Order: sequence, then structure tokens, then C-alpha cells
Amino acid sequence: MKKRIDMLEGPILGGILRFAFPIILTNLLQILYNTADKIVVGQYCGSLSIAAISATSTLTTLFVNFFIGFSVGTGVCVARALGGHKDEIVHRTVHTALPTAAICGGILCVAGIFFAPTILAWMGTPKTVLPLSTLYIRIYFAGMVFNMVYNFSASILRAAGETKLPLYFLTIAGIVNVVLNVIFVTAFNMNVAGVALATAISQALSAVLAVNALMRRTDACRFIPKKMRIYGEQLLAIIRNGMPAGIQNSLFAISNMIIVSAINSFNSEALISGHGAAASLEAMNHAVASGFSTTTTNYVGQNAGAHNFKRVKKIYYTCLGCVTPAVMAISLTFFIFGKPLLSLFITDSAEAINYGILRLLYMGLPYFLLGLMDCSTAAMRGLGYSLTPMFITLMGACGLRILWVYTVFAKIHTIQSLYISYPTSWIVTFSVLCIMVHITLSKKMKIQNTLTQSSTI
Repeated sequence: MKKRIDMLEGPILGGILRFAFPIILTNLLQILYNTADKIVVGQYCGSLSIAAISATSTLTTLFVNFFIGFSVGTGVCVARALGGHKDEIVHRTVHTALPTAAICGGILCVAGIFFAPTILAWMGTPKTVLPLSTLYIRIYFAGMVFNMVYNFSASILRAAGETKLPLYFLTIAGIVNVVLNVIFVTAFNMNVAGVALATAISQALSAVLAVNALMRRTDACRFIPKKMRIYGEQLLAIIRNGMPAGIQNSLFAISNMIIVSAINSFNSEALISGHGAAASLEAMNHAVASGFSTTTTNYVGQNAGAHNFKRVKKIYYTCLGCVTPAVMAISLTFFIFGKPLLSLFITDSAEAINYGILRLLYMGLPYFLLGLMDCSTAAMRGLGYSLTPMFITLMGACGLRILWVYTVFAKIHTIQSLYISYPTSWIVTFSVLCIMVHITLSKKMKIQNTLTQSSTI
């Protein structure tokens, strides 16, 4: 039988690195979906098409990340139940999660096709790129059912300690995505429609592979299609743990939409292209940060379920110590080699590349602060507190960022002043979250010590 990672026992650092590494690689492959789109389009279709895809990124994040929050909630529920050896709850959660994923995907599909074009126009997307952006986003959202099913399934697998299978699935799907990108764009001249269609097909493949993996399991996480139904108690638990994450992600996207609208106010296609290309590089930073935050959620979740809070504390600080140097190393590499890397996306505008370098300087180098913030949020969720990090993040990151746009940026109308709002919001939010994690763990350990002393009397 294949050995899975035991999150409840054994060395913490080695286990965290073994758990996080496949997730990071998986996240990178997911990012490569969109990155491959931009590279192929940039090489064969020009900066206008890149701007069209870049203009949709914040909007797709708004819609998709709300429902991705539910997959986070699923992972938390499964991890805590596994830690407490509650197999029946695990079974019910798994069989509730998959139909919930399909429903979420259907909602996204309809919303994206009918409402996304209106929102793109509301965001001030330049008229020169709006038709291409609309075409791309409608095809992209047509595959949302598969996207959701994959993410929910992968979340369950990771909560059970299985991180390699999602990596294998995304590797296969990623290769298919790149091949189809080239075929659709070069052979069929489909432009942004081709890369959107390639992404949808690849997502369908990854979803099929992930569900099949769940069906082949022999533990409580095994998925049996004929037993699929929505259990009310488990659905409420998924919503309770996932809704705050979804709201937080969506409001992040809304604050980013306001930032994008501020960028659009410069009325510069070069700025939009450079901003989008640099964002694609920074997304790889986020893949690393997200890998450690997902690891934090699952490790903390299982150990909190087992009431081992001393181990939880060690896990939290170990994850902070891992995410910081990892993200800093990538950020520095991207900044040093920024021009050649950005040239992979942009082939016809030196001005756009310079704008990309500017973003890498102001947002890329301090990106480790986001990693610290995300791991702290993940720790609180793993401990069973989803609302607290949501409110802190909304006030510290989203609220501060929006306030910045209407005060500092309104007075100092430069792209530099806009970009500084990000690291400022990250460091403020992390500071508050870190204090909350420390307070929560101190209370948990104090209660546990009191119960232990009472039982020995």
C-alpha cells in the first residue's frame, strides 16, 4: 500500500516540505494554464491579445475564488474529521462535496457567460480589447463545472495526505493544454478563443482523473457515485468553513478590480500588457505561498482535530519559516531576470516591459509578506475559525487597499503610488493575524492543560 504523509506524528519540517512541494508544483501547473495562454498569444497574436486576456484575470478571480473557498471548506472538514477518526463524517463530506462542486460550477458558467461582459465594460476595459476579452471569458467559463469538480476533489485528496496525485493529473492536463494552445492558435487561427477552449478541455481531463482517484481509494475518502447526495449537516459545515474564505477571496478580487480600474484610468495598453505579464510571473510566487498555506490548513486541521495544540503551534511557525525564504528567492530571481522573462509574453513593446519591471519592483520583491499573511489565515481556518481571519483580512487588506486608492492614489496619481498599497496592506494584515493565532493557540493550550490536570485528580 502506498505510504501517505502522516500529519499527526513524525518530524514537522520534513513532513511539511514533503507535503508542500507537490502542492507547489501543482499550483505552478495550474498557473501555467493561463501563462501558456499568454505566451502563445503573445508570440503569435501580439500585445493586444495579451491585454485582452490580462483584462479578464481579476474578473475570473472574483467569480472563481468565491467558490474555491468552498473547496477550502471541504478540505478543512475532511482534515479535522480524519484527525478525530470520524470516518462517517468523512464519507458524508466527500459525497456532499462532489455534487456541491458541480452546482457551483454550473452557477459560475451561467454567471460568466451572461454577466462578465457587462462587468468588463464597467471596469473600464479599453474598447480596443473588450471584444476579445468577452470572447475569451465566455469560453473560459463554459468549462467551470470541470474546474470546480477538480478543485473540490483535489482538496479532499490533500486533506487525506495525498499531494502527488493532483500533481500528476495537472501535469497531464498541462501538457494537453500547451499542445492544444499551439494547435488552435497556429493551425486554426482561433486567437484568444483557441487558448480559452484549450484550457476548458484540459480542466475537463483533470476533473475526470481526480474523481477517478477518489473512486479508487479504499479509506473513508472513497467516492461512490451511487451514494452521492447532499447531507445537510455536512453542507452546512462546508459552507461554514468555506463561505468566509470565498467571501474573502471575492472581496480581494473586488479590491483588485478597483486597482485595475485605476490602472485603466491611465488609458495605456502598454501599462495593461506589462501589468498583466508581470502578474503572470508573480502568480508563480503565489503558487509557492499558496502551497505552504494549503499545507498549514491541512496540518493544523488534522492536529487540531486530534487536540494536539502544542504541535499546531510548531507547525504554524515552521510554515512561516518555510514560506519566507522560498518566496523571497523566487521574487529576487524574477526581478533580476525580469526583462528576458517578460519578453516571453511581450514581443512588440519595450514600454510594456518597463511597466512590468516596475510592478516586479514594487509588488514582486515584498511578496513574501503575502505568504506570511496567507499562512496565518490558513492556521486560523485549520483551528476552526473562518470568520475571524475573514474580517481581519477584509479590513486590513481589502479595506486598506480601497481606502488607499481614494486617498493616496487620488492625490499622487502615479502607478508607483498604486502598487505600494499592496505590500502596505499585507504587512498590516499579517501583523494582526499573527497576534490572533498566538492568542487562539494560547487559549486552546490553557484549556487543554486544565482538562488534563482535572482528569488526573
